[in-house]
Amino acid sequence: MNNSGVQAMRLQKSQEEREIPVLFLIGSVLAMTVLLLPVFIVVLAGLNSGDYLSFPPEGLSFRWIMEFLTSGTYLDAFLFSFQLAVLTTVVSTVVGTMAALYISRSGNAISRFLRNLFLAPIVLPGVVLGLSLYVFYATTEIGLVRSFTGLLIGHVIVTFPFVVATVTASLAGFDMSLEEAARSLGAGPLTAFTKITLKIIAPGVMAGSIFAFIVSFGQFEVSLFLSAADLEPLPIAMYVSLRYKFEPIAAAAGIFAIFLVVISMVLTSRLVNFKRLLGHSDD
Repeated sequence: MNNSGVQAMRLQKSQEEREIPVLFLIGSVLAMTVLLLPVFIVVLAGLNSGDYLSFPPEGLSFRWIMEFLTSGTYLDAFLFSFQLAVLTTVVSTVVGTMAALYISRSGNAISRFLRNLFLAPIVLPGVVLGLSLYVFYATTEIGLVRSFTGLLIGHVIVTFPFVVATVTASLAGFDMSLEEAARSLGAGPLTAFTKITLKIIAPGVMAGSIFAFIVSFGQFEVSLFLSAADLEPLPIAMYVSLRYKFEPIAAAAGIFAIFLVVISMVLTSRLVNFKRLLGHSDD
């Protein structure tokens, strides 16, 4: 091939490389617009100065923000959701990490079956899962109907698959010889795990725990079937309020929920190296 042909190919390749980032940029802008537009609407609706939930707002005011902060129903629901999400995160992180370790280190047919079983709640409709748990609690008479323990179990079932997925990904390229070397030098199983394994898979554990917190805090379907009048998470309180009153206080509560999720996402980006989690180096 002559020089002109080579130059033409190089020119075509450079043009294609310039076109791909532009397409990605356009797609990213469109995706972010679709994702952030509902958030923008909720924020403006929560700052509405009118008496009813509407968009565009009649005016901007912190009236309903103050109503939320002084409302016993919404503030208690927010604090209850936060408490429930924290407990769910702790349980899901411990259980999910243990399950991921077994799945990654066994590698047999049983572990593959368990992996699919553990990840099933991600694709299973929340309404089906919530109804199934409620029927199970009610028919077995084990005392979990409309109880905090029953609600916590439901949230753990929904959230711990995220921990299993992220920790399993971080264990994909794990070198067992590192832990074996620590054991050969006199470290016990627990010491070798905490000093070697846990430090290596920490990004996956951290990512899974934050995902579990976000999912638990905003969980609606399971909470709808398992919550009670004195155990009302924030999504259920917002749903009940919008059924009977169309006040912007529900949107104001959504502003605080969005703020909490944003903080969680910022912590995730700061504390977790996703390139390392996915097995890519910085080079």
